[in-house]
Amino acid sequence: MQVRQRHMLRGRLGSLVRAAAFIFGGFAIAACQSSSLGTIPGQAIAPGAQPQVTGDVVGTGSVRVGLLLPMTGGGSATSIATVFRNSAELALANFPNADVQLLVKDTAGTAEGGRAAAQAAIGEGAELILGPVFSPAVKGAAAVSKSSGIPMVAFSTDTSAASRGVYLLSFLPEGDVRRIISYAGSQNKRSFAAILPNDSYGAVVEAAFRQEVGRVGGRIVSIQRYSLSGSDTTDLVAKTNALASNIGQVDALFIPAGGGVAPLVVQTLTQRGTNLGQVKFLGTGQWDTPQMRSNPIMAGSWYSGPDDTGFKSFAQRYQSRFGSPPPRNATLAYDGVTLAAGLVRSAGQQRFDLSILTNQDGFIGIDGLFRFRRNGENQRGLAIYQLTGSGAQIVSPAPRDFRSGS
Repeated sequence: MQVRQRHMLRGRLGSLVRAAAFIFGGFAIAACQSSSLGTIPGQAIAPGAQPQVTGDVVGTGSVRVGLLLPMTGGGSATSIATVFRNSAELALANFPNADVQLLVKDTAGTAEGGRAAAQAAIGEGAELILGPVFSPAVKGAAAVSKSSGIPMVAFSTDTSAASRGVYLLSFLPEGDVRRIISYAGSQNKRSFAAILPNDSYGAVVEAAFRQEVGRVGGRIVSIQRYSLSGSDTTDLVAKTNALASNIGQVDALFIPAGGGVAPLVVQTLTQRGTNLGQVKFLGTGQWDTPQMRSNPIMAGSWYSGPDDTGFKSFAQRYQSRFGSPPPRNATLAYDGVTLAAGLVRSAGQQRFDLSILTNQDGFIGIDGLFRFRRNGENQRGLAIYQLTGSGAQIVSPAPRDFRSGS
């Protein structure tokens, strides 16, 4: 977009770029400042002649948005697709008079499927693509969306799939790491160690960990990389024992993986008679499970994650409508659809322009504050939780806006 056009846009939309607002399930949430979602005078969109739609459609609005999901991916992929479609349907149902029609296309979770699904959606008039979920499908779909000039808001956590015009709405591991290490630094933790999985996730987390420890002026005492083979935790226990000799130099031990990894590490150190009095255990959003919250051995530990107030309300509405509780990531599809519907209502013909999608003040969704970077990655406003042995309590709230950091 040219400079003159950007100034014209600001003049027409007023404070939209600083105050994008959406309605989530009957209660208003505005990004950074209050603003209206009413129709902009002179900005009515005439639908005109549109191509014939085929396949699954959700909604009857005039603005078409592709929703790319692994419907035939099999196993957990198909389950995720069902949950995300349900969440998208719920979002439209909860957004008053949403002028959006979702074109649901199957990617099968593959690059070829992503490419074909994007071609089908764009060929039927989609102005925005939501999804896909898995990295191969995102990369396949991106080749089509970018050549067509259609922006994409995807659900993958693989930042290598992100680029200008391909934005990730997911919870990125780098954001979790930055938030928890930054908070630990603010609490005078200076000597860090980490126990990381020896896989691609661990590599991403290690890079972010090293960078953030340096930023807070800390030092890294030790990093141990472990491998898991099914239920065999032999290597994890061995790497924990290798760390034990240095634990006296450590203020904070970072264990990002979920499941039973962190409790096993703590249990192993405790059984060795290791003095853990000064060590604070740090985790990520992967710790946000009932099992971790109710485990007394983890009491006092900190982890980063989105404010869960909105999720609790969403989960109640989801269960009421579909008869089962949603997984934690179901909000991604809900927020993606609500983002699209909000921009259709508020931004006129520039609704999916990249300058709108990447505005610096961002948006607020079910999981709180977020914004898209120009490189396609995102930044989220995350809270810090402390485990109590019977739950979790917020010790550092999620920021309310990106300008003040509060």
